[in-house]
Amino acid sequence: MARISLLAGRRASRVVLRAIALYFLVVAGGARRASLGYLSRVLGRRARWSDAYRHLFTFATTIHDRVYLLHERSDLFDIRIRGADALHEAAGRGGILLFGAHLGSFELLRSAARLRPGLRLCMAMYPDNARRIGRALAAINPRLAPDILPLGRLDAMIRVHERLEAGTMVGLLADRGLRADAMAQAPFLGEPAKFPEGPFRMAALLRRPVFFVAGLHRGGNRYEVRFEALAPRPGDEGLRFPDGPALLARYVEALERHCREAPLNWFNFYDFWSNAPDE
Repeated sequence: MARISLLAGRRASRVVLRAIALYFLVVAGGARRASLGYLSRVLGRRARWSDAYRHLFTFATTIHDRVYLLHERSDLFDIRIRGADALHEAAGRGGILLFGAHLGSFELLRSAARLRPGLRLCMAMYPDNARRIGRALAAINPRLAPDILPLGRLDAMIRVHERLEAGTMVGLLADRGLRADAMAQAPFLGEPAKFPEGPFRMAALLRRPVFFVAGLHRGGNRYEVRFEALAPRPGDEGLRFPDGPALLARYVEALERHCREAPLNWFNFYDFWSNAPDE
């Protein structure tokens, strides 16, 4: 698919994406049911198969566009950025934590970081995911060596702290954990859901600025990158740094708000309110 995309161009290769999305709509019953369940919650009405198709196609689009972003072809896209001034101000004083979600395209953030001299970004993720991501990126562009910190190890927080001390932005996806992770419940789209506690406990201990980040697909070749301060945020100056539960509440509120604004961009294709994924 990467070869087809680079040879034929984005517009022509997107025809294949429509067939891929239709295939998974029909064949992947679990993903289809999860999509319909989530969309019914966020849209406030019973979702239709056409909604689930658009959901799957949006997911396929962000994966497809990663091919071009990894080949430094951001010129193909209309990318708008909101909240960057506050992010750059915080990054100028040292390392910061970027809490994303399976929402839109995280690859946009890596592309933005590569375009700004002196701005360094690494991703913290579980070892199995890190290996898969590394293999996938190497297959698309062997020149890129992703900067990845493995989670789930005893020295994980020490290594994150070292990167932050060196002025690096450390990003992680905080809306999904493993079955073995400690989880906390928070109201999300009208019903309690489970979120991993670890990222928020770590942030409270490290006491570094925390930003919610999302790269939302807006249709066609349009994307919008959002940066929103979670801690400290405007009005927090001089106040005690929020603890883990308070940070989690702020994160979930930001995630729900962005899901309602751009519902087709959230890509957890399992029953988020009942189960945790295996990985």
